[in-house]
Amino acid sequence: MYVGIDVGTSVVKAAAFDGEGRQLAVESRPVELSLHGGFVEQDMEEVYGAVVEVLGKLTGRVPEPVELAGLTGQGDGVWLVDAEGRPVRSAVSWMDGRAHELLDQWLADGTFETVFRRTGGAMFPGSPGPLLAWLDRYEPKSLNAAAAAVYCKDMVFQRLTGAVRAATDVSDASMPFLDPRTRSYDNRVVELLGLTRRRRLLPAVEDRIATGSARGEGLPSGTRLSNGPYDLPACALGAGVTAPGDGLLIVGTCLAALVATTELDLSGEPAGLYISTDRHGHRLRAMPAMVGTAALDWVLSTTGVTHAEVDGLLASTPPGAHGVRVLPYFAPSGERAPFVEPHLRAELSGVSLETTPADLIRATCEGIGYAARHCLEAAGLTGALAVCGGGTRSPAWMRLLADVLGRPLKVVEGEVGARGAVLAAAERYGVSLDAGGWTEPTAIVEPDAGRSAYYAKGFQEHLVRLDVARGKAGR
Repeated sequence: MYVGIDVGTSVVKAAAFDGEGRQLAVESRPVELSLHGGFVEQDMEEVYGAVVEVLGKLTGRVPEPVELAGLTGQGDGVWLVDAEGRPVRSAVSWMDGRAHELLDQWLADGTFETVFRRTGGAMFPGSPGPLLAWLDRYEPKSLNAAAAAVYCKDMVFQRLTGAVRAATDVSDASMPFLDPRTRSYDNRVVELLGLTRRRRLLPAVEDRIATGSARGEGLPSGTRLSNGPYDLPACALGAGVTAPGDGLLIVGTCLAALVATTELDLSGEPAGLYISTDRHGHRLRAMPAMVGTAALDWVLSTTGVTHAEVDGLLASTPPGAHGVRVLPYFAPSGERAPFVEPHLRAELSGVSLETTPADLIRATCEGIGYAARHCLEAAGLTGALAVCGGGTRSPAWMRLLADVLGRPLKVVEGEVGARGAVLAAAERYGVSLDAGGWTEPTAIVEPDAGRSAYYAKGFQEHLVRLDVARGKAGR
């Protein structure tokens, strides 16, 4: 069997596949996020322990030899480790907002735009550049004690394999220090962010994802393991999104829009990033918004509605949700795609005493759909669109999303990131797998022409409301 490991923000998963890509079993375990005053952190030992636990359960449940394993995980943030990959402090999550004042400064003095024009990465508070600069200013002892500032999957890979040096791949390194043309760190960007004296902390970039042998924790000793790419490009691989112009929408905690491209356009409003891949000259234009299903989760929690009730409630109220509108920017660090606005917050309008929970839920789903359309258009979608993530479990939401986006959706279910991690590992090890068969969509959801026309107008109204909200946030 083939094993894919996906170290997510809130859930760690391991999935087993057979040689044709059929998903045999999945094991998962939630991990905690610590949120306080805009700080969002994770316990690295808990995360690593969860990886070992789910792998042990999976390999015990499916007692077949493991041909190879692929690793992926959440991107961005800062995971400070010692020489053995063990934590120096808690990991700072990509959702963290502590560095927003530094980002405000860089937005005002032109540093932010200069970095984007050099790397194609629009920094946000939870990206490594601002976080490292914040730690250098306010917590230098942590940086002094660290051997490397890695990413989530890199910490796990080093611990699972006993690798002697910290390393990452070109996908994780893409934000914000990697020059996408040379595929190496841009030292001028390091200098611009005031991090020259911390340059040693940046992990080595493996221009083909690193490989190693498992030491026996979770995976059988000697199992071939590959490190990367991180979760966004891994999902693109797992959904079969490799042809230029084709796109993927991940409806998960983070609403991420990805479009495959061979172009590199560093003009226009700085936003999102270019994710380098193992294929030289091929990139993903990424617009990863800060909040996806987390926005709906908040509304469900606030209204006391369960996930099981969502489909029925979506069917009980019409498009437009009786005038209720939601700008779904709930993240404490604002928004990062398809624009960067650290102070932007969610807005609900058109609410009255007659508003029902169904109206609030539909309006939230519509608002998330409009945000997705904004991201996909900015990323340059011209071809087919695949969709994956937890949101795909709601058929009613997928129909709504197809209508809002005005295009068919190729729904890819199962552990798409883990599947992509296996495909990346197979390519790295020279193992022949039928990628087309592995990435076959589960269903295709067609939009309704009448509702799509309605939502096309609604999208334009959404952009107007967003412009007003951004103007207020900027004051």
